[in-house]
Amino acid sequence: MTTLSHYLDAGAAKLPADLVIENGTLANVDTGEFYPANVAIYRQKIVAVDADVSAYVGPATRHIDATGQYLVPGLIDGHIHVECSKLSMTRFAELVLPHGTTSIVSGLDEYISVVGVAGLPEIFAEIDALPFKVFWGLPYKTPYTIPQSTIAYNVTAADHAEYLPQDNCYGVWETVREAVGVRDPDTLKALELAQRYHKPIFGCSPMARGKALNEFLMSGVHIDHESYSHEEFLEKARKGLRVVIRESSVTKFLQENIRAITEGPAGVARHTSFCTDDVNARDVLAHGHLDHMVRLAIQASVAPMTAIQMATINGAEAYHVDDRVGSIAPGKAADILLIDQPGTFTVNTVISQGQVVSHDQQPTLTFTPPHRSATLQGQLKHAPMTADDFRYTVAAATGTATVRTIHSVGPFVRQARDLDLPISDHVVLPDPASDVAAVSVIERYGVNQNHARGFLSGWSIKRGAIATSASPDDNNLVVAGVDPADMALAANTLIACGGGQVVVADGQVLTLLKLPIAGITTDLTPTDLAQKELALKQAAEQLGSTLPDPLFYLSFLAITDGGNVDYTQLTYFDPILKVTH
Repeated sequence: MTTLSHYLDAGAAKLPADLVIENGTLANVDTGEFYPANVAIYRQKIVAVDADVSAYVGPATRHIDATGQYLVPGLIDGHIHVECSKLSMTRFAELVLPHGTTSIVSGLDEYISVVGVAGLPEIFAEIDALPFKVFWGLPYKTPYTIPQSTIAYNVTAADHAEYLPQDNCYGVWETVREAVGVRDPDTLKALELAQRYHKPIFGCSPMARGKALNEFLMSGVHIDHESYSHEEFLEKARKGLRVVIRESSVTKFLQENIRAITEGPAGVARHTSFCTDDVNARDVLAHGHLDHMVRLAIQASVAPMTAIQMATINGAEAYHVDDRVGSIAPGKAADILLIDQPGTFTVNTVISQGQVVSHDQQPTLTFTPPHRSATLQGQLKHAPMTADDFRYTVAAATGTATVRTIHSVGPFVRQARDLDLPISDHVVLPDPASDVAAVSVIERYGVNQNHARGFLSGWSIKRGAIATSASPDDNNLVVAGVDPADMALAANTLIACGGGQVVVADGQVLTLLKLPIAGITTDLTPTDLAQKELALKQAAEQLGSTLPDPLFYLSFLAITDGGNVDYTQLTYFDPILKVTH
């Protein structure tokens, strides 16, 4: 066991360093300057950053020559739902570490929806075995949905009273403005507890301006990761929020938000950090992770040092973890990247928690997922379903039904679209010619057997069905399609395998991705998962879908197991507006 006394001795060069990095150029994000420096590392921590570290070298000390390279702190993703990548924690670390991401901030909220807070110790143990940091914030509440949908475990104020005082809880995760606006009692109590324990409140307030933003700020929220315009972003920064630019696999906000920095006051950048929120393996393998965001910022005319600060120290300060990470300095975690040069930001070598994870762009570490207990085994607690379960029936035998569809115009943006559908033998029929498919959300936890039905548009589905059990924020079973028999096959395929994503047509499974961990993630390697993601996308396109990521869009529809949701009113609505005989 390494004690404080050991680290003090190592800092005084009384104990030899395990590793020294020599002849590099330091990117000092604390002072905003570049200069030559050498770094000594002892048991996961930096003990010296000086022009000469020869006093720290012992017979067993390893050396890395950084000649011609720059030393940059490990990158910090300020807000990410790891589970939305569909990768286990081990495989996610394997995916992003080579790109320089050594720390993330996450709520593990998707796991909580399935296994509860009591199921997290197994995830925490997995994280502890990795050279990868996860700064966990307890979700302000679960489920996030208003009205409330069904999940396996509801986080309440009582959980915050238990977990917020603990060292491994770094704040309140993703406090949405709507929950504050309706004065949800559990939410308000969680925020009061966070203020009592001086834990930061992580906010989510898309399109909040003026009085709506002022009201939200009175909750004590400290950080916000979702702004739809640079004007909104700037207003939040001016009102004291630590603002986070999001660039996910499907929501590209960097180009717009960065204008608050390139066109706005000089001080905005120092309060800005980065996050990816939701990423998939294909996107990271093709473009990178936070290193990609650094490059995008530089391409948008942000100074390289400023972009590096946004990916490191700014996020560390925002989340109150700058005593541990965010810069290359004595006492900080030994999370160090060797890059070619700041302007191009190609990550060559990654050191995380003192371990060399990759060197000269080649992996040096093998990632082996742990044994999974029964607690994390995916299970959809529902009996097999039939085609009749997916038919929307009405009292009228024939005629026309005026329906309100969930019309997708973006992964998180839906509009109401009203149109007429035919009724045949009491069933309201989907109409591929009018771009209308049926959708169902089925409660999967064996709590109440809820089954909500509705209609969606904007998908161009002509045949078959698709389904997923990885469906934030409640991870119930979501099925969409134009053929009830295929919808039943899709649902039953996932019920049988314990969760996943599937595309079917004409009574055949076209492609299946099994997600055996809680029904939402897998231990497949990132490369293997990326291939499966591509196969799912191509299979959905065979059904006619024109969306950029159909399975992701399916996960974020305005419908829960409780019913179709009008998010402007935060109430359920009946998708059958009128029946004409």
